[in-house]
Amino acid sequence: MIAGMDTHAAPYSNAVETSGLVRTFGAFRAVDGLDLVVPRGTFFGFLGPNGAGKSTTLKMLTGLLTPTAGTAKILGYDIVREPVAVKSRIGVVPEELALFDRLTAAEYLEFVGRMYGMPLDTVRQRSGELLDLLGLGKEASKLLVDDSHGMQKKVALAAALIHDPEVLFLDEPFEGIDAIAARLIKTILARLLERGVTIFLTSHILEIVERLCSHVAIIHEGTLIASGTIDELRRGVPDGAGSHMTLEDLFVSLVGHPDESAGALSWLG
Repeated sequence: MIAGMDTHAAPYSNAVETSGLVRTFGAFRAVDGLDLVVPRGTFFGFLGPNGAGKSTTLKMLTGLLTPTAGTAKILGYDIVREPVAVKSRIGVVPEELALFDRLTAAEYLEFVGRMYGMPLDTVRQRSGELLDLLGLGKEASKLLVDDSHGMQKKVALAAALIHDPEVLFLDEPFEGIDAIAARLIKTILARLLERGVTIFLTSHILEIVERLCSHVAIIHEGTLIASGTIDELRRGVPDGAGSHMTLEDLFVSLVGHPDESAGALSWLG
């Protein structure tokens, strides 16, 4: 897709492994003994209700939070003991983009590429290709503060891809963007997957997860409650009732049904 972006050979079979991963905030255990395995080359959906521990897990895996206990490895590299090796091999599109608003898209990508130690000519070549691919070529000289949320999200994706990561972490990448941008991002992700890149996605849009992901894991109250392919999760539903369930049906059955009477409105009967 982009000149010079070659898949890196590495012997480690799993992209992500966690063992007994814990993160506390005071007395609150946001992540509680998480054991997670993400095979290399998979499109992995990481699901859970609000407050389940998804974002906390993602922040630990990408080096923004230090685990309270347990271990986590990315491509065999320990996230605590080998942070530089981890960060050089991953790309991240966080939910809160936190871009440098007073830079242009081209300047921001140059900054990111140079932070990864890439040669300037390579950075500029890849920046141009990424901006053109994402339909941002005409916007490259505008300050990011003047861009729409959808455009900023595409710049964040370009920044996550510029150094050719082996594992791409995406936190709610389809929130706040239009259908055209969403289709473009899906196309790019499909090409990355064909090249062996592992994609780790969190999203509340379960229909997108069901269409894109080969594997899913569901976390609830900081604990992993299910992991595998969607078909494997369906087979785990008692009495064969899961054979035709959507991912949303599976999710609700595993996490728990809401108390519909508790939210009843008197004027709706």
